[in-house]
Amino acid sequence: MPSIDKLQIINFRNLSEISLSPSRGVNLIYGRNGSGKTSLLEALYVMSSGKSFRSALVDPLIKAGEPEATVYVCTGENAKFGLSKRRHNKTQLRVNGENQKNWDQVARALPVLVIDSGAFELFEGGPRTRRRFLDWGVFHVEPTFLENWRRTAKCLSNRNSLLKSGLSNSDELRAWDVELSIVAHAVDKARAAYFAELLPLFERIYTQLVGGHTHLSVEYKRGWPEGGALEEWLLANRAIDMRYGSTQAGPHRADLEMKVGRRKATERLSRGQAKLVVCALKIAQGELLSAAVGQRCLYLVDDLPAELDSLNRKRVMEHLLTLGSQLFVTSVDAEAVDLNEFQKAETARFHVERGIIIS
Repeated sequence: MPSIDKLQIINFRNLSEISLSPSRGVNLIYGRNGSGKTSLLEALYVMSSGKSFRSALVDPLIKAGEPEATVYVCTGENAKFGLSKRRHNKTQLRVNGENQKNWDQVARALPVLVIDSGAFELFEGGPRTRRRFLDWGVFHVEPTFLENWRRTAKCLSNRNSLLKSGLSNSDELRAWDVELSIVAHAVDKARAAYFAELLPLFERIYTQLVGGHTHLSVEYKRGWPEGGALEEWLLANRAIDMRYGSTQAGPHRADLEMKVGRRKATERLSRGQAKLVVCALKIAQGELLSAAVGQRCLYLVDDLPAELDSLNRKRVMEHLLTLGSQLFVTSVDAEAVDLNEFQKAETARFHVERGIIIS
């Protein structure tokens, strides 16, 4: 399993220089608002994925007045990961001293899941957020998925360019229809297989979290009607695609549809229930990752006390601990997450104040 034994962060957001040796169990990062707690989690996430869960911009990640931000991680398997983000130069990523062209290797070696206020877009937001959630899981368990996903993106880009140019009857457009249909079915097959494994895990965990039976249903929608090849659908609806200048059906329109009875879950569930849905989905992903490839992910849980009441907070933490994952949990109050409740797990506390660890 991946576990971080050493973490160093320099000039990342408001963090001046952080160096710590985390517990392999629960790590509580506490301090006042603005002290740098979330930035510490963000640095780990950027190391794992190359992206932030807070911003799409690079400059805010680098401390004001500094030319670059660096993150260094050493795992229990003695793997070493180094990241350097510069304002005006290309980001440098290294694994065991070797430069990396992309994040594929790091993402697989350091799978990270985030539970924070933004994670609730998984329930309340648009289909794109749910596709990203689904594709994160498929990427980690299906080796061919990434290449097919990239081919799908290329097909869509070229097809949309032709649609915008008005070449509705060109041989080139028909060729892209065929190619898109082939890779779209491969992407859909991988997503559907993953979801079939994920769903029973989610249903069990969610039922346990809410403490009883639930009428919530979650269904995978592939992005075009069932029962036919995408190529046929693209041909039959080409006029619509021409009107919009983009492809209206395909794997880029996939979604997870959540309902209570016949109504959308967003219309029936409370905010608290919605939070438990998201937590159950994230916990189920970690459980499936472990079952499918024998690897545990890292969980970054930002300000859990603000998102859940004490009972539900305890339930979520207990489920996370059953995964055997390393947890990084932030809180304003050092006592809001009672580490004494989790005596079977290794625990550690780190007090962050004004961008440094003070205890």
